[in-house]
Amino acid sequence: MDHIPITTHTNAFGVDPVPVLWSHPNPEVRGPIISTVRHAAQRNAIGAHQGSYCIYTGLAVAAKKLDPDYVPNFKGTSPVFKIGPHPSWADPKKIAALDPFGHVTTEVYGDWLKKGWDIRPTMAVTKAHLDLPECREALAAGRLKADGKILMPSGQSIVSKAAIEPVWYLPEIARRFETTESNLRRSIFRMTNGMYPELITRPDIKVFLPPIGGLTIYIWGDPETIPDENIELTCRVHDECNGSDVFGSDICTCRPYLTHAIEECIKTAQKGGCGIVIYFRKEGRSLGEVTKYLVYNSRKRQEGGDRAERYFECTEQVAGVQDTRFQALMPDPLHFLGVTKIHNFISMSDMKYDAIVNTGIKVVNRVEIPPEMVPADAQVEITAKVFHGYNAGKAYQDVDADKLKQTVGREYTLDEEPSDDCSSSTGSAEEESPCCKNGVCSKNKE
Repeated sequence: MDHIPITTHTNAFGVDPVPVLWSHPNPEVRGPIISTVRHAAQRNAIGAHQGSYCIYTGLAVAAKKLDPDYVPNFKGTSPVFKIGPHPSWADPKKIAALDPFGHVTTEVYGDWLKKGWDIRPTMAVTKAHLDLPECREALAAGRLKADGKILMPSGQSIVSKAAIEPVWYLPEIARRFETTESNLRRSIFRMTNGMYPELITRPDIKVFLPPIGGLTIYIWGDPETIPDENIELTCRVHDECNGSDVFGSDICTCRPYLTHAIEECIKTAQKGGCGIVIYFRKEGRSLGEVTKYLVYNSRKRQEGGDRAERYFECTEQVAGVQDTRFQALMPDPLHFLGVTKIHNFISMSDMKYDAIVNTGIKVVNRVEIPPEMVPADAQVEITAKVFHGYNAGKAYQDVDADKLKQTVGREYTLDEEPSDDCSSSTGSAEEESPCCKNGVCSKNKE
């Protein structure tokens, strides 16, 4: 069996790893981020590329489908549109959760690559056509109009997009979470069951590639207009919800809010502005999909049914915490794009809003989801969030303690299916359909 170097050994990173001067505006002086598995002595970062997908790479090697010494061919992979550099790239308080030079690796570190250094991009920048049924519906309804540039008559929209792997500069991450770097390292080491011993043994290595999902940026309009505060910018920061975003689950507002934001981004781009959707892989409030489904079961089976007044308590009951998205890192991709002013922020979350404005980005308008877009079973979610402080706007002024107590969701119907011609949930205990009782359609009993 091949010799495996242990990363806790002093020479595993080399006696003098390539230094990383994190916030230096010159990438050559800043230094490359090197997390190679091919040359142990070259490494100057903890972790591996591809986030959680590095495990699949290991499977490919084990199955002898991939040569562990394979050198990627990056010919033709350079960005198809320009991003930056921006002043924010030189400020760790604005960027510490991604490498702002991660998309231009082959350009700025080309000489290093020619000499055999294994430096990988942590971003990819490309263009695409998106085909959403909601855009076609908006065209048919007259809410959107095709212009042949941003939105095609087919309903397809033209976007620029960037995929980003997380790259953490640990000293700044610790500062944002109001803890010490040592405590941050120990906490991650402990809660990953010791997967990354160099978090403890190599305090001189300040960069960490965490085994988590990254994010994707979607841009409608000209990306080069983004830093111009005089040009309208519409933005949504969206956290992944596979059940709703992909499969249309109606227990939450995630896909409706996402598609509403896309529609608003298209409208802004067609007026000469720009629209941005940032899609984070933070499934289930970063608690994961298994935890999320366990919470769903807890909500639906509790005494009194799925109640808005117990919405947050059910999550705490299962996970011990309401939310682990911790938006302190969320604004970094906005600063990567050069955003300094958002004219239309498509979000009701104060956590997101506060995180953004606290880093110096101005927000002019906050846009709530139209009430007619909220699915019946998602009334529990939206009512609970508005009551507990989400920015309600004018559309949700009627949410008070009585509304919170009255709002219940659909119950599980394990033995009987709801009828096709009536709703098994109206979102309110006082507005249940006459033919339904406790979420079960009486017509099904015939």
